[in-house]
Amino acid sequence: MKKFFLLIAVVSISFGAMSQKGKVTSALNYIDQGFLDKAKEAIDQALVDEKSKDWFNTYFAKGKLCQACFESDNPKFKDFYPDPLAEAYAAYEKAMELDPKGTMKKKIITTLTYNSLAVNLYAQGSARFEAKNYEGALKSFESQIIITESDKYAGVVDTGMYYNAGLAAVNSGKYNEAIKHFNKCAEMKYLGITPYYQIYESYLGLGDTIKAESILTGLSSKFPDDKTITLQLIDLYLKSNKTEEALKYIIVAKEADPTNFSLYLAAGITFLNQKKYDESIVELSKAIELKSDQYDSQYGLGAAYINKASDMFVKANEIMDVQKYSEAIDQANAVYAKALPCMEKALELKPDDVYTMSSLKELYYRLKYTDKYAAIKAKLDAIEKK
Repeated sequence: MKKFFLLIAVVSISFGAMSQKGKVTSALNYIDQGFLDKAKEAIDQALVDEKSKDWFNTYFAKGKLCQACFESDNPKFKDFYPDPLAEAYAAYEKAMELDPKGTMKKKIITTLTYNSLAVNLYAQGSARFEAKNYEGALKSFESQIIITESDKYAGVVDTGMYYNAGLAAVNSGKYNEAIKHFNKCAEMKYLGITPYYQIYESYLGLGDTIKAESILTGLSSKFPDDKTITLQLIDLYLKSNKTEEALKYIIVAKEADPTNFSLYLAAGITFLNQKKYDESIVELSKAIELKSDQYDSQYGLGAAYINKASDMFVKANEIMDVQKYSEAIDQANAVYAKALPCMEKALELKPDDVYTMSSLKELYYRLKYTDKYAAIKAKLDAIEKK
């Protein structure tokens, strides 16, 4: 009789274990049928039961459910897990950890589970990036990288994921991580020179202008035919107030691209900031000759004439001879007059710019354009009252 009761007990225990493991099988079937609420109920029970909570298939099923929730259009299912793809990955890793024989790893590889998870993570990262959740996007893209670089991923590595991670890192202000990802792009020769520029910008973000400069100066040997390198160096030197270095590269760039108005504009503004007004006028006049509908060139040339005329007035006031003084004033006013068409064109290109209006107000006053002076003064007064 004791043996009989012992047999019953063994059968009951086996049946109980099978019952809980059966919930996992049911959950997988529910997932396939789209009944994700029933699948979650079954998996939640299996995860707390002593007989199935440490079974590798339980965690595999949870991973499948988490992915299904992410892919679902039903808001109810989407809310089952705060970050379903992160939980899916953790569940799959746990499933393999609990399976010493390695059958689960083989199943994940043969069913391309990590391939589909990588696709999901790319979609999640892209959506987060579009929503300006850059830290969340970085997390998604970096998880995609980890999965794709693992031996459970069956397929070709997507080089674009490193670039996506770099962009998300830049927008998150995590420049060191950005540099790591863009360096990977550079190593893989992805997008040519572009990753190097992103590395350069990331070093600027860190405030390391020396390293940023070294990145740019090292590009000429890698990309000898690329004209943009010189332009980037000019931009860097102008931002760093290294005007002599900037002008040196501007000369080189103009020789290579003599019809690029922006080079003459850059030179003109640089000379303007150095109070070298005659040199500035030459460069900005050329910029306008090449592209007349550019506000900065027109305003810059007008400012160069105004500043030059202002200096002429200061010097004229030092002249004691009445006739020579009068002649010097006339000469200064003639230079002011040259500024007028530039500023009027600048205002035409940027009608609401108060700086241009203020300059025109001064010019109209000096040159005795009474009606125009009154009109521009009224416009400025109205803006100030707002």
